[in-house]
Amino acid sequence: MATVQNIEIPDSAARSTLAADELQDAVGDKMVLNMGPSHPATHGVLRILLELDGEVITKADPDVGYLHRGDEKIAENMTYTQFIPYTDRLDYLAPLANNVAYALAVEKALGIHDKLPPRCQYIRVMCCELARISAHLLGLGAFAMDVGAVTVFLLTFTEREKIYNLAESASGARLTTTYTRIGGLMRDIPPTWCDQVRQFLKEFAVALAEVEVLLTRNRIWVDRLRDLAVISKEMAIDCGLSGPNLRGSGIEWDLRKNQPYLCYKDLQFDIPTGSVGDCYDRYLVRMEEMRQSMRILEQCVNKIPGGAENKTHEPVNVADGKVVLPPKQGVMTKMEELIHQFMLVTEGMNVPSGEVYFGHENPKGELGFYICSKGGGVPYRLKIRSPSFINLSILGELMPGAMVSDVPVILGSIDFVMGESDR
Repeated sequence: MATVQNIEIPDSAARSTLAADELQDAVGDKMVLNMGPSHPATHGVLRILLELDGEVITKADPDVGYLHRGDEKIAENMTYTQFIPYTDRLDYLAPLANNVAYALAVEKALGIHDKLPPRCQYIRVMCCELARISAHLLGLGAFAMDVGAVTVFLLTFTEREKIYNLAESASGARLTTTYTRIGGLMRDIPPTWCDQVRQFLKEFAVALAEVEVLLTRNRIWVDRLRDLAVISKEMAIDCGLSGPNLRGSGIEWDLRKNQPYLCYKDLQFDIPTGSVGDCYDRYLVRMEEMRQSMRILEQCVNKIPGGAENKTHEPVNVADGKVVLPPKQGVMTKMEELIHQFMLVTEGMNVPSGEVYFGHENPKGELGFYICSKGGGVPYRLKIRSPSFINLSILGELMPGAMVSDVPVILGSIDFVMGESDR
């Protein structure tokens, strides 16, 4: 049975004196505010310990790890192909791009990254750029909603649904696609897929222009973002930022241009950069990146080898039965194909001993995979360089001096995903 303890309640005069004494003791003290890990403005299970002097932040300490699943350790206990679905769960706003990044890393270890069929390269690039638009749309929609622009959120989600339809048409899945395979793709795109992409680009151009009208010169939006959380070039480099957060500080670095892979070297596009490095610049960079992605997609649908219907039967997988599963008809009729199928499914492809690293320009920044192999079909070690984790490390430098109401704005401008950060 619980015991209730009587408490002596002072009279009104005594209470006034007590309150005054407490206030006197509190003068100059700072308050610690625990924001998250379940807070709508943190966009995931991010916890931030804020030290406040009134409404002004004097110290910020981000606390990550609430979504940690041990992906890197899991990779050591399964074949390279079996790990592909786990990459969907990193930046789950851009699973198509995650698949491509991981496949390119393994292909580099196998020494076949430069032997991919041209049609496969173009399809992978289209998948990556659609994923970039999709991730930026959600980031922008949630960012705008945090500042009070709910209409933008509805517009961006409408366009993302169209991208999900394209992903479903190509892979059969909307969110966790697992479309890429090591050495190629799960299957070729449907004959009407390029026409669907063209239709999406026409509709998306109108929606993007409408979002720009609503935000770019909106006085409330500009006042909330401009000159807030400025990241200098030196700070961006010192903290290891990448992607739009790095380019927003005026550094022209994009792996698609500086270290080109797939067919990016054959495509024309520009790298948008900011001039100040504030929240407004990071917003503008992402808006322009979506336009450049549209430009890349238009070139791809017009230049894809074999055309939309692949009338010339261009392959989408490397011609290596020890890497890619052989055709089912061959498995059922030929002993060699049956053996290759059995070995690939049970033991995985034989990756030579050695270490490789591949960095991919993902929507959030450089998604890198470091693979250490001792031979066989299972990696000895696998390390994921997640851009969200590294980009979050700068919060302790950005937030001091800002107001509590600026926290959602700063987080929205950084644009992170906790599934990628914690892995």
